[in-house]
Amino acid sequence: MTPGSGIFRTKLPLGFKAGGINCGVRLYRPDLGVIISECPAVTAGVFTQNACKAAPVRYCESILPSNNIKAIITNSGEANAATGLEGIQHNQTMAASLAETLQCEPDQILTASTGVIGKPLSINKIMASIPILVKKTTDIAENFATAILTTDLVPKTVYKDIQLSSGTVRITGICKGSGMIHPNMATMLGYLLTDVQLNGDEAQHLLKSVCDKTFNMISVDGETSTNDTVFLMANGMSGVRLSNHADQAIFYHALMQLAITLAKSIARDGEGASKLLEAVVSGAESLKQAEAVAKAIITSPLIKTAIHGESPNWGRIIARMGNECISESMLAACMISIQDTLIFSKGAPVPNIDLVTLKTLLSKDQVTIHIDFDQGDRSATAWGCDLTEKYVKINAEYV
Repeated sequence: MTPGSGIFRTKLPLGFKAGGINCGVRLYRPDLGVIISECPAVTAGVFTQNACKAAPVRYCESILPSNNIKAIITNSGEANAATGLEGIQHNQTMAASLAETLQCEPDQILTASTGVIGKPLSINKIMASIPILVKKTTDIAENFATAILTTDLVPKTVYKDIQLSSGTVRITGICKGSGMIHPNMATMLGYLLTDVQLNGDEAQHLLKSVCDKTFNMISVDGETSTNDTVFLMANGMSGVRLSNHADQAIFYHALMQLAITLAKSIARDGEGASKLLEAVVSGAESLKQAEAVAKAIITSPLIKTAIHGESPNWGRIIARMGNECISESMLAACMISIQDTLIFSKGAPVPNIDLVTLKTLLSKDQVTIHIDFDQGDRSATAWGCDLTEKYVKINAEYV
């Protein structure tokens, strides 16, 4: 698995091209991107459950799943959310303009937007730039990944080549997200591209299953966006299909690992963040319980600020767990570790904890909290980040 950073270039699967340019909405960097498949692709999507869904979300929900998608166009800087009938019309115009350039039907084009809520699209700038954008597409992901950023500090891309029983396929992942990140069906914008042959049911099942364990297990600030969307596009250009159970398992595992890498990159790049926070819950009686506790740990402002301050204040973890309907008997049986240091066991604090050493361990750029309930065999992992003064400054000055 190769990240698209430094000297690396993130390669796209066979038959895909992508690009990004500046269309004039943002001052200093690309703000309009496109992904194009040489042949129509089987495409699935998962979308925000926020009731205030942006125009592109409602549009894509009406189309997907589909076996006939040609391209996805994405703009940054303007969310086209809470923009009324004009927003719907602008979104349709953006799709139609790209369809005209690619000489395909408008319903073969998907759309996504990210940026300031309530800000309508600069549709004339976008329309004028689409032919230029299409001409500048290449077989690497970086230009597109840069064009979709908002408050992100870095583009987020990864790819992996996978050997299946009848040949090699590639999966490439691209995402953006830094603030207004909290899982609810999908989170941020994500694009998973592959040249394997999938049918619509396979694509939708794979995407939903992977998102539930990855993108839906991250949080930066507890805020679910109006624009959250994750796409899976499979154009079949490799000529390779998932021919047996072994192929299915290999492909699913690879897709999951790419999604975990991308999800963690979002949490690590959270607005103002200085540390990645990982919460591991094991020994739970149910998956629902394990996920609820893991998410509670990464979203607690008290825990997040303690992690930022490198404070070994484990009492905040106990208190937050108590808000998740954890019974007294479960609390009495659980064990809690921070950075592999056991600090609470069987209902009582571990005696003689070296808090000075623990504080030093908390200075690392990744902090792991492990909670073991010793009640069952279910587990879950969630990822977040610390809460810093910089987060407040970024969002106080965002518009």
